[in-house]
Amino acid sequence: MRVASLLPSATEIVCALGARDELVGVSHECDHPAGVERVSVLTRPREKLPRGSGAIDRTVRGILRSALGVYEIDLERLREARPDVVVTQDLCDVCAVSIDDVRRALAKLATRDVEVVSLRPKRLADVWEDVRFVGRALGRNERSEKLAADLEHRTRHIAERAARLQERPSVLSIEWLDPVMIGGMWMPELVTLAGGVPLMTEPGQRAPTLTRKELVELDPDVVLVKPCGFDLDRTSNELELLGTNLPWERWTAVRAGRVYVADGNAYFNRPGPRLVESLEILAACVHPDAFTEFRQKHAASVRRIMPGLTLESFFPG
Repeated sequence: MRVASLLPSATEIVCALGARDELVGVSHECDHPAGVERVSVLTRPREKLPRGSGAIDRTVRGILRSALGVYEIDLERLREARPDVVVTQDLCDVCAVSIDDVRRALAKLATRDVEVVSLRPKRLADVWEDVRFVGRALGRNERSEKLAADLEHRTRHIAERAARLQERPSVLSIEWLDPVMIGGMWMPELVTLAGGVPLMTEPGQRAPTLTRKELVELDPDVVLVKPCGFDLDRTSNELELLGTNLPWERWTAVRAGRVYVADGNAYFNRPGPRLVESLEILAACVHPDAFTEFRQKHAASVRRIMPGLTLESFFPG
């Protein structure tokens, strides 16, 4: 079977199902696991995006106002890939090419008998079901059932440990820095499972944009900054935005040194197998003394932000 995956989380699912060698095409943002960078890239941004959060937001909004997709498909490479299955998404126009773009591309190529698998996860249960969905499409039912069950088991185990703790800190997860957007979809569930109380969003809710006035009214115990698509270094280069776009000196979390920045490209924003690792990171942020092994495990992907906007190690030991 020849498989084209047009979003990073789907590529991770395909590989976790043992179908890495069946991949004939991926998106320009697929970078995990190692080796997928050698697969033909089938998508690209419609125009080059700037580096800064504010500039990216303005550019993307301008593209969408023009009724254009942020990304486009390389038709010639898609033709050469000759996929039997194309995995895409029908959730976010900013995350990857849409299912409509895929269907139009296949129609232009007059490609028949291609199965289009469209994912639309909003909650954790949807992600685990997507693992099974992709597995069925690839003829790997038994493997996908085992993988989904393992992910669910690991999630429950962490939640059971967190539930035994008495403290329930309030947690604000930040999805974007300029403008400030709050983590939605599966993020409130992850916060609850990690032993915290999510602020501002409910499970399945899209990420809202908050004004300065709305942010001033909050006082989180823990803040996790993990901008979508930004790795740790890229977010660290924009730390000054925390001081200008957030009520930095007002928040309890800042004064207590309980603000963390994490790799939002690898974790949290990809609805795939690594959401369990995302839960591990979150549990270690919310209850650092109870989950020291996760602090050590993910020390390279998280930093603590001190009141003066300096970074410290997540696991100093």
